[in-house]
Amino acid sequence: MLTFVENCFSPRTAAFFDLDKTVIAKSSTLTFSKSFYQGGLINRRAVLRTAYAQFVFLAGGADHDQMERMREYLSALCKGWNVQQVKDLVAETLHDLIDPIIYDEAATLIEEHHTAGRDVVIVSTSGAEVVEPIGELLGADRVVATRMVVGDDGCFTGEVEYYAYGPTKAEAIKALAESEGYDLSRCYAYSDSATDVPMLESVGHPHAVNPDRALRREATLREWPILTFDRPVRLKQRLPTFSMPPRPALVAAAALGAAAVTAGFVWYTHRRRAATATT
Repeated sequence: MLTFVENCFSPRTAAFFDLDKTVIAKSSTLTFSKSFYQGGLINRRAVLRTAYAQFVFLAGGADHDQMERMREYLSALCKGWNVQQVKDLVAETLHDLIDPIIYDEAATLIEEHHTAGRDVVIVSTSGAEVVEPIGELLGADRVVATRMVVGDDGCFTGEVEYYAYGPTKAEAIKALAESEGYDLSRCYAYSDSATDVPMLESVGHPHAVNPDRALRREATLREWPILTFDRPVRLKQRLPTFSMPPRPALVAAAALGAAAVTAGFVWYTHRRRAATATT
């Protein structure tokens, strides 16, 4: 439990939350596969493949190589999708698909951080078209998410503009701290995956939530708190306990500034070139 409110003279602080298996019980992107199928964006084979990926993700946490393969698959899959159609499908099914899988413990933490005067920032590898509406549903102040390149025709090109994964999450948090005046030594972070160690170690109060084996080992060595979230609940079932106070308009990853975007893109491009050179 968070027991104090930030003093008005203290530096600004924030709580950074990974999304999948930290705030919600499943992969946010894969959860919408049925909606995308019904909307004509993917075929039945793709639905089955994403269902299998969801199983792997839930069974023990996807490792770095699996996440890379999943990213490449989803990038190729969404090539040619109309962005507005994706946004409309997510908006239509958001409450039915996401609301039931939000962890009660995470919703409570979000509320407590807001009460303590901290901003809440969702930092997710999933695409912005999925993460931003979920962030708004949760009452988050800001969102950092992967962004795909959109062509002049309003469709995804299949290329990645900004990949919010691993070290780039930490870079984005540091850029946001500079622009918003957050004191990272007083900030909080929550994640389930060892790939988010750079994000966790960039704040003064890191927490491992439902950690995979690698993160559990790391958290134990570093004496980071380990939390277990296992009670998915609809937000409306928590009312009036869970309140969504008026918040400024959600700021997407683009608002982080050119520094974070450039750093993420350079990191992604370097990895891609290195992978190409070894093939």
